[in-house]
Amino acid sequence: VQLQASGGGLVQAGGSLRLSCAASGFESDYYAIGWFRQAPGKGREGVACLAVKAGRTYYTDFAKDRFTISRDNAKNTVYLQMDSLKPEDTALYYCARADSGYGCYSSKMVSYDYDYWGQGTQVTVSS
Repeated sequence: VQLQASGGGLVQAGGSLRLSCAASGFESDYYAIGWFRQAPGKGREGVACLAVKAGRTYYTDFAKDRFTISRDNAKNTVYLQMDSLKPEDTALYYCARADSGYGCYSSKMVSYDYDYWGQGTQVTVSS
């Protein structure tokens, strides 16, 4: 299993970025992709997730109304559209995969269910 995250960059507050997570090395649709982030000096936190087969999504409170997670079936790629970015969104963003849709529920993300992690992509939001 391989996950390739991309799309980070430097953007001004109020701007937008779209992160991509290209997944390969498996064929089942019974999995979840989660986006996580880690800011300097802080712990890792969940951002949003998508349980592919179930079509279930979850957004952490700070991501609601600003971020949208989606999937391109043909490309086996999950996107995180981030709008109205704030300086506090500055962090290294990771995508990760959990088997069988675990890790992504209607009410929460469970980080320890994610067993494959991609490299991070840096998002920097200037004020």
